Amino acid sequence: MKEDRQQSVKERRKHHRLIDRSIAVLGAGNMGTALMKGIINAELTPRMKITACGVHLDKLQILSKQWGVKHTLNLLEAVEASEVILLCVKPQTLPKVLAEIKRAVRNDHLLISIAAGMKISYLQTVVDKKLAIVRSMPNIASTVDEGATAVSFGEFVSEEQQRIAISIFEAVGEVVVVAEEQLDAVTGLSGSGPAYIYMVIEALIDGGVKMGLSREISTKLAIQTVLGSAKLVKSSGLHPAILRDQVTTPGGTAINAIHELESHGLRSMLINAVATATRRSEELSKVISKS
Repeated sequence: MKEDRQQSVKERRKHHRLIDRSIAVLGAGNMGTALMKGIINAELTPRMKITACGVHLDKLQILSKQWGVKHTLNLLEAVEASEVILLCVKPQTLPKVLAEIKRAVRNDHLLISIAAGMKISYLQTVVDKKLAIVRSMPNIASTVDEGATAVSFGEFVSEEQQRIAISIFEAVGEVVVVAEEQLDAVTGLSGSGPAYIYMVIEALIDGGVKMGLSREISTKLAIQTVLGSAKLVKSSGLHPAILRDQVTTPGGTAINAIHELESHGLRSMLINAVATATRRSEELSKVISKS
């Protein structure tokens, strides 16, 4: 399984183009670190052109030693030395970080934000410059190079800067370009989506245990079932309903199980989950923007 994933990532990286820019990663948490590793592994820019910035010196030192990047606790120092700013901090922290780096931000900077719900217009207002801003919504699967990311471009983003942003996120998964007003829906679907899938996997495991399988075997089968099913949808290009019908024989086990799922509203629950998460993303955007 691991070897297949590594091969898939390797094939995808053959198409990457060198961006050769100095990059500041502000926020060396899970997503910031994942993007940094993706950039390095895809050889998008020399690793010594990357500066990791965070609040924990010990973690930064480990990253620096392991990946050969620069590190600093000083936001201004990181921004001043960069051409591309990867803003990988939490939405609640974003206003404070923007206020701190504002005087170091230049008109030629490319600012890429992964903060959920934070609109380009808000970022533009805070930095108070005609800045190239990309708003993105990656998900946690980016940490294993299988992420799903949507990006939207601000008014001042050039075609070359668009290519740079797309290349960075392609280094850790699949990328789509959407209108900014669709990003809240992206947050509800793929941004929060892994949480829904983890619950499905957990439930399948418990179902196997209930019916007599060991937890170890049930876990292995549940994980591979979800992984294999997703891979088949992607590789075949077929609608999921067609693939579902292929394993649903008349009077068989699958059709009886599907009837049970439908009677308890599985489909409606998942649709409503996406809608609820989308609305919450919209609410967070309004709350933080007013703070």
